[in-house]
Amino acid sequence: MTRPARWYVRLLAAPLFLSCTAAPQADSASMLESYVSVPMPPGFKVVISELEGPIFADARGHTIYMWPSKKLRNGYSGEMKGKPACYDEVRKETAGLMSPYPAGVLLPQLSTRPSCITLWPPVLASDDAKPVGKWTILTRKDGTKQWAYDEQALYISILDKEPGEAIGGSTRKDNEESPAVRVPVAPPPKVPPGFAVKTTSNGRLLTTDKNYSVYAYDKDSAAESKCDSVCVRTWIPLIAPQLAQAQGEWSTIERSAGLRQWTFRGKPLYTYVMDTNQWSQEGSDVPGWRNVYTQRVPAPPADFTVQDSVSGQVLADHRGMTIYRYNCGDDSVDQLSCDHPDDTQVYRLAMCGAGDAVRCLENWPYVPADSNAKSTGHAWTVMRIDPKTGRGAAAGQPGAVSVWAYRERPVYTYAGDRQPGDVNGDSTGEWRGYRNGFKAFWLRDDYYSGAL
Repeated sequence: MTRPARWYVRLLAAPLFLSCTAAPQADSASMLESYVSVPMPPGFKVVISELEGPIFADARGHTIYMWPSKKLRNGYSGEMKGKPACYDEVRKETAGLMSPYPAGVLLPQLSTRPSCITLWPPVLASDDAKPVGKWTILTRKDGTKQWAYDEQALYISILDKEPGEAIGGSTRKDNEESPAVRVPVAPPPKVPPGFAVKTTSNGRLLTTDKNYSVYAYDKDSAAESKCDSVCVRTWIPLIAPQLAQAQGEWSTIERSAGLRQWTFRGKPLYTYVMDTNQWSQEGSDVPGWRNVYTQRVPAPPADFTVQDSVSGQVLADHRGMTIYRYNCGDDSVDQLSCDHPDDTQVYRLAMCGAGDAVRCLENWPYVPADSNAKSTGHAWTVMRIDPKTGRGAAAGQPGAVSVWAYRERPVYTYAGDRQPGDVNGDSTGEWRGYRNGFKAFWLRDDYYSGAL
């Protein structure tokens, strides 16, 4: 096993607090999300990630995660508040959390299987560290001290190499049938009461506190709403309280005597009466109306395309063929991921080719990339893969191929798609592709079946 047996992070106590605040930029396409500065112990800071917005990080800028408890098909996984459950123990059997699969089945490749802390080193605290605000200290069963936030034990991911990367997990909402994933820990977004921010495929989406999408109208200005008495029957202005005051990117306009409407970055805000489901973004299909984001994600590689399908728009390769992402989480107590090239490839090979690597390549070919191809940011990268094993290739390894990867997970096309816009491979696998299988790269989260 090439991974270290232990890779702990120890943060020393000192009498100062550290924090930082993102400054909005002039270009709306590159604006960063503002957040509420909260007290932090020394050795921690806030970094702005491309996909997750502001997140807590250690002194090196490595993202900090928690593993919250989640109800699965047959019980709960994750950690209860105040009770670390990630230890240096190699789990050998399935937990039976995803019925109808039974507990007690031997997991694959036990000789190289990692323990939980091999992949998720705990963020340890020194003996003289002091709690600060929501930052508290827990005692692990071996007697070491571990930092917690809101009573959830904190970890880093060995996949994160650069400041601002969040390769290990996401705050993006996932299907209820997916594994109990790790999520980055973040400071509160700097929004007025009644608003929230959610991580989506397109960026950090502004919503109401009831999770309904917020919209802006292209014809509006910072001083005036062009949505008249007929328009407001469909587009509901978001009304600010009488005592609301302008602050940062937020302000108000007067719709009528004594009635003020919220504005964000110079645009009045609305909800859409036809949005019957939380997170629905159907209002953005109406010409002149768009969703509001506190921060957008970087663009995909330049040779990718966008295609219309029967279920919505999907990301596609230069030929127009739909791009798919592979999802995998094992059924151990530790709920370890199995979708990264460093993870066991047993699950993926079983799903895409009944264990046969050649059939896998025929059914689900990698999206090839020029070895010198570049993309903006960390989200999209070019990886060298050994196609016979699915693992990362060594430098100069014969037969290795360069492929596109999203969050360090290779992406694929599907042999069963015959023309642009086909999504015949979507939801292939266990639990509609969320547990161990393939999902189309949908460009809007409300296209996901059951994901909301």
